[in-house]
Parts: sequence; structure tokens; C-alpha cells
Amino acid sequence: MSTALPTRTLGTTGPRVSALGLGCMGMSALYGEADRAESIATVHAALDAGVTLLDTGDFYGMGHNEMLIGEALRTAPAASREAALTSVKFGALRDPDGGWSGYDGRPAAVRNFAAYSLQRLGVDHIDVYRIARVDPDVPIEETVGAIAELVEQGHVRHIGLSEVGAETIRRAAATAPISDLQIEYSLISRGIEESILPTTRELGIGVTAYGVLSRGLISGHFTQDRTLAANDFRGMSPRFQGENLRHNLDLVERLRKIAEQKGVSVAQIAIAWVLAQGARHDDIVPLVGARTRARLTEALGALDVALDPADLAAIEEAVPAGAAAGERYPAAQMAHLDSEH
Repeated sequence: MSTALPTRTLGTTGPRVSALGLGCMGMSALYGEADRAESIATVHAALDAGVTLLDTGDFYGMGHNEMLIGEALRTAPAASREAALTSVKFGALRDPDGGWSGYDGRPAAVRNFAAYSLQRLGVDHIDVYRIARVDPDVPIEETVGAIAELVEQGHVRHIGLSEVGAETIRRAAATAPISDLQIEYSLISRGIEESILPTTRELGIGVTAYGVLSRGLISGHFTQDRTLAANDFRGMSPRFQGENLRHNLDLVERLRKIAEQKGVSVAQIAIAWVLAQGARHDDIVPLVGARTRARLTEALGALDVALDPADLAAIEEAVPAGAAAGERYPAAQMAHLDSEH
């Protein structure tokens, strides 16, 4: 039976969602092999616990992730299925070998991507729809305008953005109501605090924060000697390389001391920190990338972690802004992030 989790609003125009969302990418792509049965069981467990926001992208496993979520929704109890909200990213172009070949934000492409996502998910509408990265050849006004047409037609409920900077947020919001910005935000990825977060708050736009555990780096479970699969994205991530990794794991050990004093796990205190950043404004929903029920249970425990001002000060001292070594993506991918420009 579902439990009533705390909720937050995805902006002034968006829906109320559970205080934590489930990021499903790792069930299909970029983190090595995943167990399909366990993945579906994890989605079911999340829904049963009261998690309502399921995040995916049509390019995660070239449609695999959407079909997996579709199967999980079809086989979930009716009440859980009806409560679930889908957040979908589109626009990333893939090739048959799994390579990446840019982004497509043309209105015709937006409609095409949406048609395929609706079919794979097995739903009659997408709750939040957003381009994964800005197409440099298409004005954001045209892309957002195309999503707005899908809203008018009933195929999409709310318009979102992903990894965009303050100027692009303003241009998009001048075109149509924007409910939510999805962007990386964690103890060691705090770039949004300078101009992006103040802009979303000024405009009444919510934030779904991905990478709250920095792809497992600050989960407390990653070790220096861990061997990564050939298809694991982290093998190319600067923060997981050599001296960068050693430095970043030293930060984790500082965080572990604080977590142990509070009787919680490193992952729980890292997620609780992100929750605390949105507490006053009720505007940040962390996405947890749990691929197993055990990791999901640990993440949900963060909702019970209360951080007082002394705790937050200790965390800030242990892991200050800018403390991480290495960029959050390889250089080629950083070039596509409008949020970094």
C-alpha cells in the first residue's frame, strides 16, 4: 500500500510530486549491465513507497528505458500507475553502434520524438517534456513552442528544460509557461547557485536535481579500486580518473564522519543536503538513480534526515563549493551544456 511521502511543486505551473523522484537512466544505459527484473521491481517499490516522479529519456538505451518503464507501469497496481508522473527528455541523436551525433530541436522532430515516446511508455500523455540539451541550430523559442503545441493538443501536460543557463531560461519562459528545470546539483556540483537557481526562483520554475550522488561518487559505496565495465560512462568521467578520484574520495571520507555522527549513511546525508537547499522555497526535487530496491530504500531514508544549521555548516566546511577535482563531464560533452556558457 502506498505511503504518503512529502511533496514539492514543480514550479508555479507544474504538478505536485513526491519529494524524491526516481531517475531510471541507469536501468538501461551508461552504468554497465542492469538486471531487468530487479529494475522493474525497483520501479514498483518506488511507486509503492509513494514516489510519483519517474524520469527517463527517449535515448536511454535507444528506447529501452521507456519500454522498461512502460512495462513497469502496466504491471503496477492501478492506484500506483495512476499516481505516476512521467518526465521525458528528448532530442539526443544516436547511431546503431550507440554513438552520439548531436541534438535535434526542430518542431517536426519534437512531434516525432513525442509520438514514439507515447507509444513506448504506453501512456496517453507525458507529464513533463523537455529537450535534453539545447540544439545550437534551433532557437529555444521554436523548440519550446513546439512542446507548447503538444500541451494544447493534450499530448503533454507541462514544459520542462534541461541543462540550460539563465538567459535561455528567460527566453523559454517568455515563450510558454515552464514548470521545471532539470539540472545536475549536488554537494560537489553547485554551479547552479550563482545565477541559474536565482533565475528559476524569480520566475517560479521548479528544479529536479539529477546527479545528487554524482553518479555514485559521493554515495559512500564507490572505492578507489573499483573496476568499471567497458560500457560504464564513469570510465570516461574526469572525476573518476586517477588523482581526481583520490581527491574526491577524500571528500567523501570527510562527509562520512558527519554522517556517522548522525547515524545515517553517506548517501542519505548527501541527498538530505540537496533536499535542504530547496526546503525554504519548496522547489528542488532530487532524482535518485537507484537501480536496486536496496539502494532505493537507502535513498528514501534521506527523507528522515533532519539537518540543522550546525549540520549544514559542518557539511559546508567538509565539502565546500568548488572542492571537487575534475569536470562533471568529458570535454566534448561539456561543450553541449548551455548551463555552462
